[in-house]
Amino acid sequence: MYLEYFGLSKPPFRITPDTHVFFEGTERGPALNALSYAIQNGEGIIKVVGEVGTGKTMLCRMLPTKVSGLIDWVYLAHPRLSPDQILQEVARELRLELGNYPDKLVVMRQLQAALLERYANNRRVVVLVEEAQEMPLETLEELRLLSNLETDEHKLLQIVLFGQPELDEKLA
Repeated sequence: MYLEYFGLSKPPFRITPDTHVFFEGTERGPALNALSYAIQNGEGIIKVVGEVGTGKTMLCRMLPTKVSGLIDWVYLAHPRLSPDQILQEVARELRLELGNYPDKLVVMRQLQAALLERYANNRRVVVLVEEAQEMPLETLEELRLLSNLETDEHKLLQIVLFGQPELDEKLA
């Protein structure tokens, strides 16, 4: 009934975020602009914390649409992985050939080479991590160590952590 009344073609308030109906009002617009600014300026690790239902997933999905250009996006929806698995998942998202049972050192070398190659081609890599509060501490540390990959002046990898307030506790 309200679809017809408001002239809508589909329901506007669904559980699954729809970037086509993003509303920049309240704090979402400024938050998206701040995230965009941080990505464009090469900030290493960015954290977005909010309660369930505050729009973190929508911001995560909107970021690649807002920040266009030469960026390769890595999306990690289920971060409850081991340190080795998180490295492999980042590598797979970047479409690196790892083989069946890659050694951690091999994965790290491939990742670094791929990041350097992308940097040489003026491309950047941004890792988006949803539900980051679910990430084990050891895995969070492995991801943080990835942010140490850099040139003399630039980070080769940026990380955006999206999580509930428990993420603040975990980081503390």
